[in-house]
Amino acid sequence: MFVLLLLAGLALAAVGGDRFVRGAVGLATWLRVPAGIVGATVAAFATSSPELTVGVISGLEGRSELAFGDAAGSNMVNLGVVLGLTLLVVVLGVGWGELRRDVLTFVAAIVVVAATSLDGRISRLDASVLLAMFVAWLVWVVVEARRQRIDASFLGDAEHRSVVVDVVLGLVLLVVAGRFIVVAGKEIGESLGWSEFVVGTVIVAIGTSTPELVTTVIAARRGHVEVGVGAIVGSNIFNSLFIVGVAGVISPIVIDRSATVVALVASLVATGLIVPGSRRVLGRARGSLLLATYGSFILGLLLVAER
Repeated sequence: MFVLLLLAGLALAAVGGDRFVRGAVGLATWLRVPAGIVGATVAAFATSSPELTVGVISGLEGRSELAFGDAAGSNMVNLGVVLGLTLLVVVLGVGWGELRRDVLTFVAAIVVVAATSLDGRISRLDASVLLAMFVAWLVWVVVEARRQRIDASFLGDAEHRSVVVDVVLGLVLLVVAGRFIVVAGKEIGESLGWSEFVVGTVIVAIGTSTPELVTTVIAARRGHVEVGVGAIVGSNIFNSLFIVGVAGVISPIVIDRSATVVALVASLVATGLIVPGSRRVLGRARGSLLLATYGSFILGLLLVAER
């Protein structure tokens, strides 16, 4: 029963991701804004909508640990699996200047989450700090977007009605998919006797990160890699600041220190691996290292959980 529900959620996520990529690229053309900016904001929000569903629902149920685990796990799935698999099949040309803002923001988010969780919980005040950081980042992105408005006609013509339909329909499908995946993942994980943090990190995170995988692969196939990469890093910022912040404001999050340390260290290592070198490319070697980092992360998490 729950396996079928999980598969249905994955299928809806695939369709929703496809429609949203069309809408995101069309939106970039319509607004004459660089596709990378759209990817880091609108696409990141849409693909993070399943995580937001987890955050709100688990917070209302007093189980914010599930949301925290989902956010931490999703960050690693995005970097280790989604980007790792993408780099195995396509070489991405990207410079540090294109990633600097979002990478530095994500690293700052990791540091702040680590600092606020030292006492074993993320309080409502701590969560409010995360939300304030998110707002500051969003303002930064919008201001930069206004300065970088360019002719995006190379992306193709965009019929306004089609853009709106694709964005809205894609978002709706992603939200529904997230709900299906959350319910199924939680039940499957609990049947295995895992804690809520482990369930959120290992099972729910894989399901809720499906939109990022679909979005990145489709964007790369259509020649709009900047949308996919922007969505991955932007999605991690949404997860760490907005989603954890929302869940923590609704219900304070009790922290498993050991598991949190594993998650934060793995996130820092994976983030370091996406920083491009002097050649301004990310290729198969980085992809293999990202996948290996994710495997080490899961192994370390399970070892800590069994203590």
